[in-house]
Amino acid sequence: MSCTQQFSMLKKIQEIQFVALELNLFLDTHPMDRDAINDFNCAAEMLKKHKKAYEDEYGPLLNFGFGGYSKEPWQWSQGPWPWEL
Repeated sequence: MSCTQQFSMLKKIQEIQFVALELNLFLDTHPMDRDAINDFNCAAEMLKKHKKAYEDEYGPLLNFGFGGYSKEPWQWSQGPWPWEL
């Protein structure tokens, strides 16, 4: 995959994370909203899927065991860093 594809995948992950965070904040004040809970669960599932696809191709998004496993060579130190998007 190209660098453009990697950036595109990272951007999609960030977009889904934003949606999940906003829904999380909404649910803090509206805990009985079933539609929001469903939307949050859908966002969480999509985020999991997109993170796995990214990590399978480019390595972990997080270090210290919070991300996926690393291939050889050690992938965490390889750029671009997730926040460099």
